[in-house]
Amino acid sequence: MPLILSNLAQFAINMTDALMLGWYDVTALAASTIAGTMFFIIFIVGAGFAQAVTPLAAAAAEDDDDVQVRRVTRMGLWLSIIYAAVVMIPLFWTEDILLAMRQDPEVAALAHIYMQIILWQMVPALIVMTMKSFLAALEHTAIILWATIGAALLNAVINYALIFGNWGAPELGIRGAAIASVTVVLLSVVILGIYTLRVLPQYQLFKNFWRSDSEVMKRVFVLGWPIGLTSLAEGGLFSASAVMMGWIGAVELAAHGIAIQLASLAFMVHLGFNQAATVRAGRALGRRDESSLRRGGVTVIGMSLIFAVLTSIVFMSMPQTLVSFFVDHDEPERVALLQIGGTLVIVAAIFQVVDSLQVIALGLLRGVQDTAVPMVMAAVSYWVIGLPASYVLAFTFDFGPAGLWFGLVIGLCVAAVLLLHRFWVGAVHIRPPLTVG
Repeated sequence: MPLILSNLAQFAINMTDALMLGWYDVTALAASTIAGTMFFIIFIVGAGFAQAVTPLAAAAAEDDDDVQVRRVTRMGLWLSIIYAAVVMIPLFWTEDILLAMRQDPEVAALAHIYMQIILWQMVPALIVMTMKSFLAALEHTAIILWATIGAALLNAVINYALIFGNWGAPELGIRGAAIASVTVVLLSVVILGIYTLRVLPQYQLFKNFWRSDSEVMKRVFVLGWPIGLTSLAEGGLFSASAVMMGWIGAVELAAHGIAIQLASLAFMVHLGFNQAATVRAGRALGRRDESSLRRGGVTVIGMSLIFAVLTSIVFMSMPQTLVSFFVDHDEPERVALLQIGGTLVIVAAIFQVVDSLQVIALGLLRGVQDTAVPMVMAAVSYWVIGLPASYVLAFTFDFGPAGLWFGLVIGLCVAAVLLLHRFWVGAVHIRPPLTVG
């Protein structure tokens, strides 16, 4: 539950940005959508190293090996920082990149302004991701929740002041939203760092931090890069859909951004189940307990499916009402946004079940340190099947935004089938245990 709630609180930061920028200006919302998508797609690849910390540290913790937990986490931090420092460089040319991708010039210019600020949160954001993986593996999840809630509240306050110029602050618009995002990430680094030093001193996580550990770094890298590329395969599918939606029009892109926010809100719950599945599977692996692994798999899949069905019912019952929360009453494009966004929310309701199944399967597979084959399965599902289906339905058959989203459904469905089969047929058997070192 703390993992689910912390994901929801983390999502509240993005949701707050979308809501307030939607109230401020639709073009600003479209720009933050495309820039945020660019940032996120680069971020999630590096987050693979952070996510690799969870199953490795969980298995080591089950063996009461504090030294190995420290080694794994440190090298996860090393790889995250190195990756972030490298990938920040291309983001300085965001406007040129977006124009080359045939995005609207006004949207591209605003997106560039937004990116020049948020790119500085790449390093601290990946550090936060690694620290959360470390704490989750040790089942210290409450601090993750409270730190994220604090960040979400601070983000809302800074947004309200800087986007609109309230409380005597300057009206910075999209720049204000970017400044708020960077500020809260830096705060999260401080909170999680202090907690680790004071509550978990036995791990000595930051002592002699500069010392390299090539053996463990290699293990984290080998497990982490397929996780990152798997996330890229899925996230890239949605990013590519945002680019293609931009080809249709700025209003359609803004509606797409709203629908993505709503679908992502529900996804945060499944992501919490995914993280819990990784921790429990990792600990079952450390105990060599196949029976516990099977029971945990059945339980987490069942819980995720129940929530997916409930979410689908809500989405189908009030699609335009949900979209209306993101659009100001005086917005000239309000009617079009409600109509297009409402249609996309209905499609999002359809893919809730398959989306939940694929992400839970990934969590279980990561827990048993099986990442390479799932990466290939994801790449095929999303890029060989899902993305072409989106293009054909949207442009060849002229189904527009709805057709583009139905392509996403197809890709997610294929991924869910392949990944679940992989877990239940092969990965659920613990022989031999995969351990670090």
